[in-house]
Amino acid sequence: MILYIAEKPSLGRAIADVLPKPHKKGDGFITAANGDCVSWCIGHLLEQAEPDSYDAAYKSWKFEHLPIVPSEWKMRPKTKTRGQLSVLRKLVKQASQIVNAGDPDREGQLLVDEVIAHLGVKGQKLQQAQRLLISDLNPQAVKRALGQLRPNKDFVPLSTSALARARADWLYGMNMTRAYTLQGRKVGYQGVLSVGRVQTPLLGLVVRRDKEIASFVSRPFYEVLAHLSTQDNDAFTAKWQPSEACRPYMDEDGRVLARRLAENVVARISQQPATVVDLQSKDKRQAAPLPYNLSSLQIDASKRFGMSAKQVLDTCQALYEKHKLLTYPRSDSRYLPKDQFALAPNVIRAILTGANELVEGQPQPDPSIKSKAWNDTKVDAHHAIIPTEKVADLAKLSQAERQLYLQVARQYLAQFYAAYRYHETQVEIEIAKGLFRTKAKQEQSLGWKVLWPQKQSNREADSDKEQENLQSLPALTVGQSLHSGQAQLLEKQTQPPKAFTDATLLSAMTGIGRYVTDPEIRKILKETDGLGTEATRAGIIELLFKRQFIERKGKTIVATAVGMGLIDSLPSSATTPDMTALWESHLDAICRKESKYQSFMTPLVDTLQQLITQAGAQLPTALQGVKAPARANQRRYSKKRTTTKKSSTTAKSATQRQPKGSRKAS
Repeated sequence: MILYIAEKPSLGRAIADVLPKPHKKGDGFITAANGDCVSWCIGHLLEQAEPDSYDAAYKSWKFEHLPIVPSEWKMRPKTKTRGQLSVLRKLVKQASQIVNAGDPDREGQLLVDEVIAHLGVKGQKLQQAQRLLISDLNPQAVKRALGQLRPNKDFVPLSTSALARARADWLYGMNMTRAYTLQGRKVGYQGVLSVGRVQTPLLGLVVRRDKEIASFVSRPFYEVLAHLSTQDNDAFTAKWQPSEACRPYMDEDGRVLARRLAENVVARISQQPATVVDLQSKDKRQAAPLPYNLSSLQIDASKRFGMSAKQVLDTCQALYEKHKLLTYPRSDSRYLPKDQFALAPNVIRAILTGANELVEGQPQPDPSIKSKAWNDTKVDAHHAIIPTEKVADLAKLSQAERQLYLQVARQYLAQFYAAYRYHETQVEIEIAKGLFRTKAKQEQSLGWKVLWPQKQSNREADSDKEQENLQSLPALTVGQSLHSGQAQLLEKQTQPPKAFTDATLLSAMTGIGRYVTDPEIRKILKETDGLGTEATRAGIIELLFKRQFIERKGKTIVATAVGMGLIDSLPSSATTPDMTALWESHLDAICRKESKYQSFMTPLVDTLQQLITQAGAQLPTALQGVKAPARANQRRYSKKRTTTKKSSTTAKSATQRQPKGSRKAS
């Protein structure tokens, strides 16, 4: 008997649907006519054991116990799903072969692997275990996946990386949370100070941004525009490029802060001869944007539809599991395997049948065009999020489901259009020994851009840059004489940095290198290295909201007093993304077989020891006088209390309650 172990029941049913019929449904499994069996996990069936499982003394939170580092790690069955684990235990014993059918990512790999290990599968049965990678729940896609099984042992690095991540989160989150909660009580803070490997640096980004905004002082800066004309009276403008000699009068962003300097330039160049000193003119092309991964879709959906990261993930999950219209959504890849290209005509046909509005009045997509998205070297366990071969009935979708399906479908169709082509001209002009520059862009062929409504493109473009790029330039040549008329002085104000939104916070998480302060760490990070994973980022943001460390003000995300106090109480290494980004990079290296488990865990434990020592040496005074937020259930309970005595008793009992030591604090 072949036993397929899926990550969740919906995936299990999709596998069973293509196995020989009739089926026999059991409690927690489905048996096919040929005797093969499909069963499933219900998310993680196992969880990290609590600290008191290692030593009963750890049930009480005491600083002298820290850091708690298990010498041998223990997993325990989750109480709510213990029955399903028992089902799998019986089936595993009966099976002659096991197939890991977890979701196609590192978490899905580990989720099933840890069950196989917990149930004691060894020897030949373990060595011969297979891996089934399903990213599309439609029957024809599942059948194709069943014909492409791979040895499960090939995915050991993926599972090891996920295991290292889970243990790192437990070690860091549990120890740091206990340390700072205990220290917080010494200054009168009665709440739990949850500290995590990922959530805390993310909170740090928000706190620092809020402080930058609060302390920002607007300053005027100045630009000079030259109004130029040719002998034929063709007019255009060019902007002054301050020289190195102007550096003392400029800010770090190259803006001139001295009005007199700008006024002097205006006086010098007005009604003066000018000369074209350089001219670069070339045809350019822009390839279609790659298909979506989860983060890029979340960012775009936040900008265009105002959706939160969690709303996007939940909606995509419904489009994948319930409607079977999208492929696996928790993907970090924006590329597709080459063998998927043969399926393109079917996918295009399905899109145009169900959502022809995407190309209405425009040229049809050309299935023979092969964009750079098809690249096997960029694809591992899962590929980009794309539509399936199933025709969508848009009328049966919710507004959010319809919006996201069309968004993903449009991005996929773009792969089958020619490049966007334009002609760009950049000109440099000298006036009274000063340098001025302008450029123009002339569209030649919209290519894939025909799929995007023009008003949407205009709305998303930076207005100043758009006007500059689309300026019409006369025919110019190097050495040509021009006339500079009355110059124009522009006074502008520096603007504070913008508060984070869902889109910009996700963007910060996916491109964390921009916020890393250590130049040596920044050097080793790839452009794609980020905080958390595609599957966890939305949850981490929601976790900060749930713990009331951040809150929404309109469309922006800001830190609460508790969140700000926590960050101000922690060492900078715990609040900046440097350390976590480095760890994420190492975890990715484990996936790529470029690093080992122990080379990641050993320095992590050493760093943790230093952080605990540092926590004990300093009190979190920034939290003095800060009131701990009430838990949701505590707030509901308190509303029923009418007397002062009962209310105070409730508050006291709530502050005495302690969370489980192994709570997820990533």
